[in-house]
Amino acid sequence: MEKVELIATTTFGLEGVVKEEVKELGFEDIEVEDGKVSFTGDLSAICEANLWLRSAERVRLKLGEFEATDFDELYEKTKALPWAEWLPKEAEFPVQGKSISSELHSVPTCQSIVKKAIVDNMQEKYNIEWFNEEGPLYPIEVALKKDIATLTIDTSGSGLHKRGYRELSTPAPLQETIAAGMIYLSLWEPDRVLIDPFCGSGTIPIEAAMLGKNIAPGLQRSFAAEKWVNISDSLWKEARQKAQAAIKDELEPRLIMGTDIDSEMFSIARHHARKAGVEGWIHFQTKPFAQFSTNREYGYIITNPPYGERLTPQAEVEELYRLMGDKFRPLDTWSIYVLTSHQNFEKLYGKKASKRRKLYNGGIECQYYQYYGPWPSKS
Repeated sequence: MEKVELIATTTFGLEGVVKEEVKELGFEDIEVEDGKVSFTGDLSAICEANLWLRSAERVRLKLGEFEATDFDELYEKTKALPWAEWLPKEAEFPVQGKSISSELHSVPTCQSIVKKAIVDNMQEKYNIEWFNEEGPLYPIEVALKKDIATLTIDTSGSGLHKRGYRELSTPAPLQETIAAGMIYLSLWEPDRVLIDPFCGSGTIPIEAAMLGKNIAPGLQRSFAAEKWVNISDSLWKEARQKAQAAIKDELEPRLIMGTDIDSEMFSIARHHARKAGVEGWIHFQTKPFAQFSTNREYGYIITNPPYGERLTPQAEVEELYRLMGDKFRPLDTWSIYVLTSHQNFEKLYGKKASKRRKLYNGGIECQYYQYYGPWPSKS
């Protein structure tokens, strides 16, 4: 089967997580750069990567990469790529672009040149003068970085954070791909207790339950490449059937818990959990954080509390972080993971993190504070 080169784009800070996901899926020639993980596979890899990658933003098909320091060079090298091998004559192919530290810094001009080069290439291949662009969607991107142009086609369509279960909108939601990345970084195992005491609409508990039950995150949605002529319906059908068959039922109910003070959020969280197929595996409870307690000896807290940037006053957030320290510090056998943009979190919490990692949530630069607890004994 034909080999293709793919790029899984990522939020900054999650490249290592996506690399491990790609490796687990059995893909080859894995390379990591800022914001992306490249790999190769056959055509079925387009289906599997879209269905299974939990922390990636999109899966892009790489058509070519070359140096371009002037517009003539960009045009000629773009035109030389095998566009007609992928784009049928009725294809809709909008072009987006970005440029970082390159001679060709005018993004609109680069987009226009790439569009013209593709049209000229296809005119020669199909021997027609006009393209109606009324067929399947092939979103093209020209990305320039330090004078290297990378031309890709987006196989995903909507971003991969759109799993299909979030039907109801909430203010400042945590993106599903970030939640999945937080869980991967924690090394949580499905037989361990996991609590999110600021669960809001339930994204972290839902993503954990989907991971624990091995539910492919893309199983409930469609992708742009499902309508591509190069990828047969049978490949998508087979990939979905395999994903459906891989779902596990062994996850112990109610090991995953989500609490929050907002009762209205819980109706949304339960609705999303039900839509994701994990409602029976999560215990949601309306509870103010001041009442947080646990009698479990071991467990994980993975949470995205208020930052004081959008919805909650700064002074209130700082008092909350002090209370978090009072509640969590005595849990010295627990592993605690907190995502926040507040620069003084460790000081307010009262303890320096074992490790921290920069992540971006909704464009806000955050730190993921990780407090490691001991691994439970076999007994």
